[in-house]
Amino acid sequence: MATILVVDDELGIRALLSEILSDEGHTVELAENAAQARQVREALRPDLVLLDIWMPDVDGISLLKEWGTSGLLTMPVIMMSGHGTIDTAVEATKHGAVAFLEKPITLQKLLRAVEQALVRPGQRLAAAGVAPGGAREPLPASRPFLNGSPALVSTGVAAAPVPAVPPGPRPEQSFDLDRPLREARDAFEKSYFEFHLAKEGGSMTRVAEKTGLERTHLYRKLKQLGVDLTRNKRGVS
Repeated sequence: MATILVVDDELGIRALLSEILSDEGHTVELAENAAQARQVREALRPDLVLLDIWMPDVDGISLLKEWGTSGLLTMPVIMMSGHGTIDTAVEATKHGAVAFLEKPITLQKLLRAVEQALVRPGQRLAAAGVAPGGAREPLPASRPFLNGSPALVSTGVAAAPVPAVPPGPRPEQSFDLDRPLREARDAFEKSYFEFHLAKEGGSMTRVAEKTGLERTHLYRKLKQLGVDLTRNKRGVS
């Protein structure tokens, strides 16, 4: 497991990402601005940084450039933004970011990006087309996007294969009621959440809205029920 620094000026975003990443077994450190991020990076040397672009003092792109020009970009950085564009994503990767996540960040996108960013440096460089001497091969004209939008631009990580389209959600199901109440309730709740995940294409944000749960509570509930979150991933195109 890794030490991950989350840098975002929004308390809710920091809390949500910390909750999810901690549940995955990572050690999470938080910073709300560039000054705090510099301090944590110097003191702890995190294995990965999730860095917001729009912050009140120094923006994330400027901090990324600063780390790069001063030789401090020794860890992978994933940029985040709720107002990102293709140009922003390209600029971020040009200055050393390994991926770009557009807010609201779905659970699947977050965990996939973190997993890919934490591969060993040699593997990441090889996948990015960087020669042993440090020279980067020319980037292709097109980059991978999720769902046809710049939700995640990844350098150093090959796009995952498009999974088979799952069958549509079934609103009517039958349940075995000849069992203890708790087991029957858990079976119903699992089917209920699987239905909404399939209907919303795996979007935790939309499922939280539909079911009336906080995203953190929803995430805990799905893990408790053993819901397979990977089954409802959207394909990468």
